[in-house]
Amino acid sequence: MTRVAVIGNAGGGKSTLCRRLSKTLNIPLFAVDRIQWKPGWMPVSYAEIKQQHDQILARDRWIIDGWGPFDMIEERFAAADTIIFVDHPLHIHYWRAIKRQVACLFAPRPDGPEGCPMLPMTWPLLKMIWDIHATARPKLLKAVRRHHNDKRVFHITSPRELRRFVLQYCGSA
Repeated sequence: MTRVAVIGNAGGGKSTLCRRLSKTLNIPLFAVDRIQWKPGWMPVSYAEIKQQHDQILARDRWIIDGWGPFDMIEERFAAADTIIFVDHPLHIHYWRAIKRQVACLFAPRPDGPEGCPMLPMTWPLLKMIWDIHATARPKLLKAVRRHHNDKRVFHITSPRELRRFVLQYCGSA
């Protein structure tokens, strides 16, 4: 596990998992949200995202957490040796995302984009969770399945499975 693509809907525990894996495996972590947003939730141009994404993919070791444009997700999957898809039931993604939004009242999100407060994004986040589940998830499932024979693929479908994965690969839950 040296080139790891981690993806899934918001609130699933991806970023926490990535931080733990990064520390355990001593692999640099790159959050797509930090690449695609400027302060104040201003979007970065496709060309800038692509350039940074390509630079990360050229490295020997990486963990990439998050989405970005779908063509880059497919490039990431092709370059990865491991794909982790965190895919809990929809209500769990909503519950955990709302808890995170409330927590952001007291402390900024450690992996969030610089200068981008989370609270004003609550409604767009909740809408995005639905859109990802209804529209992007089926396409993502197909992309993940295409790599079942040539990559290590983990399709994590519950918090219990996520805890087991963390226990097995990071040494503690």
